[in-house]
Amino acid sequence: MTDIGSEYRAEFAVGEHSARHLRRVLRLYLAGSGLDGVADAAELALTELVTNVVRHVPGRRCRICFLLQPGGVRVEVADQCPELPMRAGTDPFADGGRGLVLVAAVTDRWGVVVRPDGPGKTVWFECLAPDVRRRAARPGPRP
Repeated sequence: MTDIGSEYRAEFAVGEHSARHLRRVLRLYLAGSGLDGVADAAELALTELVTNVVRHVPGRRCRICFLLQPGGVRVEVADQCPELPMRAGTDPFADGGRGLVLVAAVTDRWGVVVRPDGPGKTVWFECLAPDVRRRAARPGPRP
């Protein structure tokens, strides 16, 4: 059963293996909340955001938040780096730059918010449970 408003927060410096550990924490959090159906997509998107911190944020410090919402989960990764993430360029042979394309493909919504309290930003995504997504996509009754 989903406990709306329940959240998990942590702040630390991430490293090469942090994404693996955070995926495990997220999967346990979602399983305990009855949201197993969004775990694969949420884990993949979380991995991309954590990898961006490892690659692009000096000091690799970030704050992670998992927040249960009606019918899904919101995941936030905040850091103090003023540079905003960018989608892939046009070079199909580039080594990186596809992470946000992947995040957009596997989540229901995502975005970036510049932190109002100082330098940095929060990159977030939301994954809806399959039954909620189906209800939202179903057309309403005709008049």
